[in-house]
Amino acid sequence: QVRLVESGGGSVQAGGSLRLSCAASGYTHPNYCLGWVRQTPGKEREGVARIYALSGRTYYDGSVKGRFTISQDNAKSTLYLQMNSLKPEDTAMYYCAAVVGWCGSDPTDFAIWGQGTQVTVSP
Repeated sequence: QVRLVESGGGSVQAGGSLRLSCAASGYTHPNYCLGWVRQTPGKEREGVARIYALSGRTYYDGSVKGRFTISQDNAKSTLYLQMNSLKPEDTAMYYCAAVVGWCGSDPTDFAIWGQGTQVTVSP
């Protein structure tokens, strides 16, 4: 069974940077779409970025374009999200997610979820 474990969250001032990591284990199929999704209290989950494990092709959603970078280290089975120029509105619980095959910007496309890591950006 696939397991995803996030780390790297924390508190930072606006304009700062953080790098989130997601350690994956239990993969039995190489054709995964991996992504990052975030959620703030009282709001629905929001797609942030995703990458296709085989091709390495990446997609970004909304206001994170140009500031966030999703990447993977296949040797370490780890997914990353480099977040630069952070803004207070980036404050959220960030989840690592995966699904076999295709995924889009809708968080419901994903079937497997990590437990989340909190990111807090102060003004």
